[in-house]
Amino acid sequence: MQQDETNTGRFSGESRREAKRRAAAAKRQRRRRVLKWTAGTGALVMVAGCGGAYYLYQHFNSNLTSVKVQLGSEEERPKAAGDALNILVIGTDSRQGLGREYGDEGSTGHADTTLLFHVAKDRSNATVVSIPRDLMVPIPECQNDKGRKIPGTARDMFNNSLGQGGRDAGCTWKTVEKLTGIRVDHFVQVDFEAVKTLSTAVGGVEVCAAKDIDDKDSHLRMAKGRHVVQGEEALAFVRTRHAVGFGGDLTRIPLQQQFISSMIRKIKSDDTLTSPSKLYQLADAATKALTVDSGIGSVDKLKNLAQDISKVDTKNITFTTVPVLDDPSDKDRLILRQPDAGQVFSMIAGDRSLTETAASAASAASAAPAAPAAPPEASAAPSTTAPAVDPKGVQVTVRNGSGTRGQSGPTVEKLKGKGFAKAAVGSDAPPAATTTVSHPAGQEAEAAALAAALGLPADAVKPNPKAGPKDPLLVVLGKDVLTAPAQQPTEAPKDLQRVQADDVDVCAK
Repeated sequence: MQQDETNTGRFSGESRREAKRRAAAAKRQRRRRVLKWTAGTGALVMVAGCGGAYYLYQHFNSNLTSVKVQLGSEEERPKAAGDALNILVIGTDSRQGLGREYGDEGSTGHADTTLLFHVAKDRSNATVVSIPRDLMVPIPECQNDKGRKIPGTARDMFNNSLGQGGRDAGCTWKTVEKLTGIRVDHFVQVDFEAVKTLSTAVGGVEVCAAKDIDDKDSHLRMAKGRHVVQGEEALAFVRTRHAVGFGGDLTRIPLQQQFISSMIRKIKSDDTLTSPSKLYQLADAATKALTVDSGIGSVDKLKNLAQDISKVDTKNITFTTVPVLDDPSDKDRLILRQPDAGQVFSMIAGDRSLTETAASAASAASAAPAAPAAPPEASAAPSTTAPAVDPKGVQVTVRNGSGTRGQSGPTVEKLKGKGFAKAAVGSDAPPAATTTVSHPAGQEAEAAALAAALGLPADAVKPNPKAGPKDPLLVVLGKDVLTAPAQQPTEAPKDLQRVQADDVDVCAK
């Protein structure tokens, strides 16, 4: 009887130990699941922490806001990126519900900060391109998620692609595709509160100031040196522009790139990934802060996207700003600097990395050529040479006869980048096989200079006997702008602004 009691006690002890072992194993499994679902989110900071533990799925899922974008027919859009990913990250300056704290009380918000996040098809690298809010671009007609059609504008500030006249993120999406010739796969939109809550959720983000900063507009007061910012101070940092650099949006962009790079590093650090409380706070804050397209409008889809992006090493994420110039007609606005801007867009469309890695070089070698967003620079026929003409006073109207919508706007921007400040989009033309330039009598030299700027052959220039002496030169785009092969650039413009996501020495100047 004593033996039986002893055996019973021993078996009970073993059962308790076995139960504890199983419980510990289950806990480790849950932890691995949490890490698996969230470890990838640093590569795309705005979708950070969207996995979380499975039992919180419904909670996080209910936090998300999704929008069904209306993008038109496939024929109107750029060629699909294939296995590469292009994600549009939009930071809006909406003040709704914030009172007078940040000025412009009740403003619905515009595309204040816009990043095109390109992830290579082999996941070896990523390129993040900032599009300045003050860039003058054509904004196409679009339809918001409520079914309302908003007319396009031939020339407007880029930030008006969101919020203005009822435009939603789908309108910004269409504008970016028309501007760059790059097909966007998804969008993620955040507001002021997102910067505050996400920076707080990770326990603060380290930033650096190369000098003392006192910006009365953003309310940032920061001594020279390194600081860990969160909440209101983090928001003030990314909004600062008047007390750094030349005091404009172009000098604020590198601050934002520095901040996002630092947050990526913080999210991917062991300090964050091994802390269940931080992971929960991050997942909760991120899903509440996000508005996304319906294609990633659930935690599962967002988690899968984040895990895919997580394969990119932080050191191979390069931030840059699209090359721009001051607008000749308005010193407070910008235009694309060509051909550099087109070169950057072509590199992204062709999956060519701005980060030098062996894998990215191999990927670029096998990449298909990108579809041109404007007439090619070269032709099989002899091209014109540019006469000595000052282009800034030459009036030009560009009409689209290619049969595919959206070709005139990029051509106009290309011409403005080459000094033709008075180029404008005209109505669509009847279908034409080839691109031509026609001119009134007496403007032969101007027409030849215009054709040279577009890389057209000499025989593309024709007189227009019906035009009066004050009528503009006329460019009619033909189907050749769609079929001509684009020359894939092998390297970025020499003076391209860059910030590497793993560079801890970047400081606000």
